[in-house]
Amino acid sequence: MHLDHATIVTPDLDAARRFFVDIAGLADGARPPFRVGGAWLYAQGRAVIHLVDATFPGVAANDASPGRVAPRIDHIALRVDSGDAWRALIARMDAAGVGYQCADVPLTREVQLFVALAPGVVIEFVTAAENASS
Repeated sequence: MHLDHATIVTPDLDAARRFFVDIAGLADGARPPFRVGGAWLYAQGRAVIHLVDATFPGVAANDASPGRVAPRIDHIALRVDSGDAWRALIARMDAAGVGYQCADVPLTREVQLFVALAPGVVIEFVTAAENASS
């Protein structure tokens, strides 16, 4: 089993899309023509992040609509497999002024990096400890 995709309902679709494309390194891609706005973001040819606009036509962005609470997830985790990719990710975050927190995973040889993308939505990047050194 593996993560197929995560869906994030967000009141700021463009900011979320920019984060995943400009910082996380995902690519914009094809998306079926759903009735609500959104974006599908791809890694290695697969749509792994589905962004959904939390607003409805004629409804203010800050109105809470039943069944459409935004954001609707706590966090998702994306695995970074190489030291070069890890360092490039951190360099992009630093260059963009994106704040993050790092932590060692207890009892493992892994490192986590957390980004607060929006109130209530945290993105975790995780890698082997040797990828995060130097």
